[in-house]
Amino acid sequence: MGIGLVSLVGAGPGDPGLITVRAMERLKACDVVVYDYLANPSLLEYCPPSAERIYVGKQAGAHTLSQDELNALLVRLGQEGKRVARLKGGDPYIFGRGGEEAELLQAAGVRWEVVPGISSGVAAPAYAGIPITHRDYASSVAFVTGHEDPTRDAGRINWAGLATGVDTLVFYMGIGNLPLISEQLIAHGRSGDTPVAVIRWGTHPQQATVTGTLLTIADAVHEAQLKPPAITIVGEVVKLRDTLRWFDNGPLWGKRIIVTRAREQASELSTRLRELGADPIEYPVIAFAQPESCDPLDDAITNLHRYDWIIFTSMNGVHFFMARLQALGQNISALAGIKIGAIGPATAAEVESYQLATTFMPTAFVAEAVIAQIGDVQGQRILLPRADLAREALVDGLQAKGAHVDNVVAYRTVLGDSAVDVAGLLRDHAIDAITFTSSSTVKNFWTKLEQAGLAAADIPRLLQNVTVAAIGPITAGTARELGLRVAIEAEQYTIDGLVHALVEQLQTPSELQKEYTRQ
Repeated sequence: MGIGLVSLVGAGPGDPGLITVRAMERLKACDVVVYDYLANPSLLEYCPPSAERIYVGKQAGAHTLSQDELNALLVRLGQEGKRVARLKGGDPYIFGRGGEEAELLQAAGVRWEVVPGISSGVAAPAYAGIPITHRDYASSVAFVTGHEDPTRDAGRINWAGLATGVDTLVFYMGIGNLPLISEQLIAHGRSGDTPVAVIRWGTHPQQATVTGTLLTIADAVHEAQLKPPAITIVGEVVKLRDTLRWFDNGPLWGKRIIVTRAREQASELSTRLRELGADPIEYPVIAFAQPESCDPLDDAITNLHRYDWIIFTSMNGVHFFMARLQALGQNISALAGIKIGAIGPATAAEVESYQLATTFMPTAFVAEAVIAQIGDVQGQRILLPRADLAREALVDGLQAKGAHVDNVVAYRTVLGDSAVDVAGLLRDHAIDAITFTSSSTVKNFWTKLEQAGLAAADIPRLLQNVTVAAIGPITAGTARELGLRVAIEAEQYTIDGLVHALVEQLQTPSELQKEYTRQ
């Protein structure tokens, strides 16, 4: 049995990018992860596949385990010698009951540690454009639980001190008690005109903000139908929201967009969309694998001296080709004297990452442009290391120009795997757009929907009010062949071009970005 360690890990406020390096390390090394309702589920991807996952989420009226049962679970796992990541939303010691869990672990003789996290009481207002301290408005701040009944005789909240002695008040989980909180602060000397903001799901793509004053905020929240979880900010700093708002006013704010790229490539597009305010949902419908037989590729690599050209049509082609080159004991010098073509800037960048120069890149990133612009290749020998499902247009066109073409499979495109219920999201009309970056993503998306139980005739109907975005004409053509209505066809056949087209088509009108405000 190993030496157990229970790590009380702060998961941060919700945005998975706000987790700390130490927290990530503890997740990667854990045997068991015990996680809360407020911890972003995507963080579980850092855990080893073999790690046991135990959900102990707590919502109003729905506790999977009592606190006593949870404490006993942590003690038992630690005593069994497990490395436990106790993943808690925000910070373990700020209204996270981490102190209670630490006391029990200490009393039981279990090794434990705390990995602090970014608290939602700091992050949510920051993402809403509200600094909780500011030289001109606030030099003090207090964090207060909103769960405690302000009218209880035994309550620990010093309302008189808070009302007049602290500039900014941050209430956690206080929507249910908002009328009473406002009443107590006003009764103890705080002006009813004091600005207030309530922020739901701070740092998430679903973040929503309601503003008002102590006199009006309860009614404003009720009319906006804002539900927990939420943070309430009381103080003059709330006035800065109109000036410092940055997160929830992007051109794609609130748009839920499916990203169908392979898992290892999805992050680039997802990051760009997220920066613009969208809620990208990664649904990798394709994955990449080695060819069923590497013999043709190996033969080409062994005889590189016979080629005048190598033309790479994708980043994957470069990656798999270089990996096979290395596996055969050769290095980059074997490519000396061979002209290298790349379709698209991303492919060219991948080539250049191996300290190789790209000789040729067409102005449009399709086979037809390569054929038209490559020049005289009469009698020259060209190697095309490509996917198993690549179009034949490039081979046919180069051969028509008199070139000798060896079209070899460098990698296979296979069906991707994802637990996201996209079929259910489509049925619920919860998707604004779907992005396709290749014909394979279109075909595999269709296949996965059929595997989810959708009839072929139902798929175009479910996508009727969804913006279908294709990276270029070939991808768009494949979608149309399947009966999909393509609303966006990027003029520049790149991720940048696709994102630009999405913004032009879907840009959220400024009047719809405004939160509910009650003066």
